[in-house]
This record gives sequence, C-alpha cells and structure tokens, in this order.
Amino acid sequence: MPNGPEVVELARIWRGPVVESMHHGVVTVADTGGRLRHAWGDPGWTAPPRSALKPFQAIALVESGAADALGLTDEHIALACASHAAQPFQVALVGDWLGRLGLTEDALICGPALPRDLADQGSAFAHGGPRRIYHNCSGKHCGFLSVARHLNAGLDYADPDHPAQKLYRDILSEFTGLDADRLPYGVDHCGLPAIALPAGVMAKAWARFGVGQAVSSERRAAARRVLNAMLAHPDHLSATDSPLARMIRYCDGNVVAKTGAEGYLAACVRDRGLGIVIKVADGDNSGRARMGVLARILGRIGALPTADAELLVAAVEPAIADSNGREVGRVEITIQPPQPKTPTQANLGFWLSGTPVEGIEEYLPKLS
Repeated sequence: MPNGPEVVELARIWRGPVVESMHHGVVTVADTGGRLRHAWGDPGWTAPPRSALKPFQAIALVESGAADALGLTDEHIALACASHAAQPFQVALVGDWLGRLGLTEDALICGPALPRDLADQGSAFAHGGPRRIYHNCSGKHCGFLSVARHLNAGLDYADPDHPAQKLYRDILSEFTGLDADRLPYGVDHCGLPAIALPAGVMAKAWARFGVGQAVSSERRAAARRVLNAMLAHPDHLSATDSPLARMIRYCDGNVVAKTGAEGYLAACVRDRGLGIVIKVADGDNSGRARMGVLARILGRIGALPTADAELLVAAVEPAIADSNGREVGRVEITIQPPQPKTPTQANLGFWLSGTPVEGIEEYLPKLS
C-alpha cells in the first residue's frame, strides 16, 4: 500500500480452480504491558476500531451504576456490546430496555435500519419498515441513554462533551494508556464519535480487558461483568450461531472477540493476558477472512493446539455458495509466520493526515 502501513496477505478467495481475490491487512498481538509479542504488517496502523470498542463503552454502563439501577441482566449488557442482526429476541430485548428507561426508540440517535436477515426484513416491512430499534448499534445506544439518565445529564449523548462520552473516554484512556481526549475521531455510521487507535494500542487495551486490569476495584468488577456477559450470551453479539458466537463457544471461555466495521476484529486470550487485533486493509464488511485469520493466529501463538485451530478455521470460514446453496468457492487463510515490525512515524502521520496525537509517540517505541 503506497505511503501507507505495511500489510501482509491474509487470505485468498478461490472460485473453482482460480484465485478470484485476496485480502491483505495487519495483525498485532500485544500483552497487558503493551509489549508487542507478534506482528504481521505494521502495528502502528491507526484506524477506528468502530464496534470493537463497544465493550469499553459497556464498562461505563456497569461502573456508573446505571445497569443495576435499571435492573439490567447480562443479556442487556451483552447487547450493549453487540453489532446485532435485529433478530426477534434482540429486538425484544432493546424494546424491554427502552421500557425500563421510560423512553421510545425516538430517543435513540442511531438512524432507522432493517434487520440483517431476509425473513426478518419481511416481518419488519409488514410492521412499518425501517426502525431505529433495528439498527445494529441500538444496544450500545441504550447503554449510553442509561448512563445519561443515571448521571442526570441530557439525552444528547452523541455530543463529545456529554458526561456519558467523557466517562467512556476516561475508561478507554486507562485501558489504552493514552489520553483518549486527544485521540483523533470521526463519526460512526450510528452517529456517535468514532475514535481511532494504533492497532498495537488496541491490542494492549484488549489484553487488559481480558484480565480486568484497572486501578479501581469498581472498574475491575465492571470489566469482568461485561466480559462474562459476552461469554454467557455470544449469540447476542451478532446473530444466532454466527462465526463470532462459534469462536467464543469453541474456545470455552478463554477467547472473547468483537468485530468492528471495515474489516476490524479485536480479541483477548484470557489465560495468556494477550490482546489480538486484525484489520483487513480493503475494509471488507462481509466479514470474510478475519475470523479465520483469528483462528489461525490462536494456533500460531499456542492459545489452541494447531489441529484444533485448523478445525476452528473451517468452522468460522464456511464454503462460498451460489444462490442455490451449492459450494462454488472457499476462503483460504494464507497468513505467514510473523516478522517483527516497528511502527514508523511516517505511517502514523499518513493515517492521521499529519494530525499530532499527544502520547502516541511516547507509546510507539514500546511496540518494538
């Protein structure tokens, strides 16, 4: 990628006997201290993790006391971390949550959307068409509404200066080791601020999330509760028996992961105190390759026996089918053994468009 971060080939897409396309990107593995354990490509690539940041936002929901004040269950907390498919059980849970708040879906800042599956879309159109409650981020938005109400703040929770956003950035600052107030950000599809982080920093944050590493006992307990909710309800995070849910179940609670838009994926390996970040360079939003890459990486770093990791690759990267359900192609995970990489200021500057970010330069040498 000219003038950008160094990337590596992650996967090839086969259609019959030929390679139809390839996915490139970066993979980083870091520990709780920020030490880079493995890197494929440039760990300094700075991009918005998008929905992979939702667990840190959910920590604010618990730590603030809002979750307990509303009597929220672990299902609600898992949905706060979700990029859900608006399946009926997920829509019902969002509706229940809004009812506890005494609000309608008009209070959600995310725009109207449709469910992911065709059958659910048919039902949605039969009942009025797109709705805010169907948006894949509606659980996260319910979380921000809950914190806003609990802090006696206004409901304009998309404002970066809103107390709910400030609490989230305080939490993110602790887990990343950077001042989140100084990080660059854009606007997510759902209308909320989308902070950008170097991949190596995000891997460190997820390593800390996986072991509940925080200064205060309240924040440690909140992180554990969010993590346990994700483990207990993996179908809530995307859809029933999604590749993400299969990944979490297969690893028997030791690996927790969350996808983000534009080909992002973050995970933690709890017994190793490691965080993993995968960013597909072409931003493929079909979800292809990244779950298979994670499975292969788990085998490479010894988090799973190699044979088990390869079985997991097959489980999360099913064959490519035509419109009649016949197998016509496959996803081949091709990522090679890691080569240590050092983030460069040139690459970081490119992705930040020259914007200086306080604290990142201080952190980057630790990734060597």
